[in-house]
Amino acid sequence: MKMKRLILPLLTAVLFSACASTVSISEDVTSAEIIQRAQEAMDRNRFKAATQLYQILHDRNRDNIDLMITAEYHIAFIQYKQKKYNLARDGFNGVLDYYNSPDEVFLPQHFKRLSQIVLNTIEVKTNPVPRKSKLQERREAREQVAAEIE
Repeated sequence: MKMKRLILPLLTAVLFSACASTVSISEDVTSAEIIQRAQEAMDRNRFKAATQLYQILHDRNRDNIDLMITAEYHIAFIQYKQKKYNLARDGFNGVLDYYNSPDEVFLPQHFKRLSQIVLNTIEVKTNPVPRKSKLQERREAREQVAAEIE
């Protein structure tokens, strides 16, 4: 019984400390390695760690627009996965802003298309089309049949 009393608080402390940790990456880690670690964090639903990694990628590569777009897209996608639709919408619109220039043809096109797709999905999720009830559908069908008979 004493062992259970000791283990439970210890497990709780370890669990909360793991959730609250911040990511630190040494300066010699490449952009590709940061992206790989962020994707691994996403695979484990560690959204906070993945966001931090993509933010590090963004901050370290301000002179590389491709990597900045990569980071911004993935941060917005994480917000979408967390159902933070307003933040995600802002993020995807920010990504699309990069494509409003003559240099658009030199940018990675897949992030443009993916941003548009997710923005459309957010629009559907946040502004659903009201469905008619079965009763309303039957009434309208009867009314239509009655109008055709007359």
